[in-house]
Amino acid sequence: MSEFHDDDELDQLVDRADLDGLVRLIDARCSTRDWDGLVRVRTRCQAATKTGRQVWPAATLAEFRTALLAPADRAHLMLDEDSGRFTIGPLTEVIAQNHSWSELEPCLEPGPRTLFVAHERVLRGDSPTVSDASRFGFDLPLFLTDWEPSYAVPTYSDDGVDAPCPTDTWRHEWHHVDSATESTSIDDADVTAALRTLVEPWTSSSNGRAESVGVEGNATHALRALGMNGARLSSIDAREAVAWLAWCGASGGAHGRRRGGALGRFGAWWMLAALGGITDDWDELADAHDLADEIGAISESLQWFRFDDATTSGYELSLIAVDPIDGLAFGLLARDTA
Repeated sequence: MSEFHDDDELDQLVDRADLDGLVRLIDARCSTRDWDGLVRVRTRCQAATKTGRQVWPAATLAEFRTALLAPADRAHLMLDEDSGRFTIGPLTEVIAQNHSWSELEPCLEPGPRTLFVAHERVLRGDSPTVSDASRFGFDLPLFLTDWEPSYAVPTYSDDGVDAPCPTDTWRHEWHHVDSATESTSIDDADVTAALRTLVEPWTSSSNGRAESVGVEGNATHALRALGMNGARLSSIDAREAVAWLAWCGASGGAHGRRRGGALGRFGAWWMLAALGGITDDWDELADAHDLADEIGAISESLQWFRFDDATTSGYELSLIAVDPIDGLAFGLLARDTA
């Protein structure tokens, strides 16, 4: 009887578009671990939005809570085509936080969302198995390679998402340098495109900007090409650089929607491919299973520097990659502020 009573209340709240009441009902069903009841809140609110009732915030909250807190056999229901449009991050990342691959795999159907969940679990130390037929062109391995870092992963909660940048804990020996004289620019169209893709939410959904340069020379020549007369430089290792790139790619910037760790990792790999000039060979290398080795070799062959020009912001990328063999340097700059 209580279930019918609660659903009578649910129908009344939906009919009145009573968001405060719906939030209290969602809280209550989470407290009592009434996951089936929580799924019904989401289903009825979602259906009501199609009749003009403005209850989509309640549907979004119910989706988020179900994916985050409910057991895998209920949480996976939030991975359908109609879910997650307005959540603070992709539900493929939300569901991966508290559910292991062994819990989720029996519930999941082959498809892009399942693959994204698998890659999110990779970032959390899992080793998923997904058939080649289910990979849908997402060519990164379902394990962390020896040259990769421990990627920063977010923590979702009722209060939102906490996704600190890996640079927050770095300690550097900074060296002030003056920019070198101008040097010859090189074609960096692939690098520019990779950077714009990496931080696309920063520029399209927020207040951000992104710029890259490629020059013959060293880090100081890259600084000059970025329009800086001087800055502080600090050497960082390849794993730190990859972790930073991946964090930027996962982020939505100050106002955009978070894209998730799986896309962040992919964006970092694509940037490395652009810096190494092998974006045109990506598919061929993936088919030959040589992609990870090639990307890793590029990452470790470059010299990486973080620069500080006194214009830092909450969301930033201030990175220089130097190719000492070919005598080239690439400057990557992205900023976004609230």
